[in-house]
Amino acid sequence: MFHYAKPLAHLVAELERLPGIGPKSAQRMAFHILRQPQDEAKQLAEAILTVKESIRLCSVCSNFTDQEKCEICRDTKRDPALLCVVAETRDLIAMEKTNEFKGMYHVLQGLISPMDNIGPELLKIRELFPRVVDGVKEVILALNPTTEGQTTSLFLASRLKPLGVKVSQIASGLPAGGDLDYADQATLISALQWRREM
Repeated sequence: MFHYAKPLAHLVAELERLPGIGPKSAQRMAFHILRQPQDEAKQLAEAILTVKESIRLCSVCSNFTDQEKCEICRDTKRDPALLCVVAETRDLIAMEKTNEFKGMYHVLQGLISPMDNIGPELLKIRELFPRVVDGVKEVILALNPTTEGQTTSLFLASRLKPLGVKVSQIASGLPAGGDLDYADQATLISALQWRREM
């Protein structure tokens, strides 16, 4: 049986840990990196280190940013009375690509998942409530139509409604079990326009 040289085996193993990367893809990526000129490989390594050192969570919405507040939270043209709750930054990006939503966001940084031992206390849920009390009229829950997404939506709705705020959920033009970041723009626009109150 063939064995990689130790440094190459280590690189393949590290790449395999990335989401959606299996053994074959990790091997292909490792060989690609190996064939790259030294300066290109160094640029990749530096880009990874730079992003780890400079990216943090926005102090307002928990989006990824390189500043205290993200670009969206600094945008004075956006409607602060409308708040869209998403699970991950990639979902925020998907919503932004529609050019339909002009409010603010709150990124939970995950979903409630009892099977994975992820409870509400591990997410950015506690930070959501002070924002809602501070003049928000509607909270739109734009979470994936999965079991975890629905569990999180129901949990949030039960705690947001007593605050006197309208709570709606994007319509399921999205397939059950699907991911927001894979949905096309037309589907997301339709889901946003046909959202329903919870």
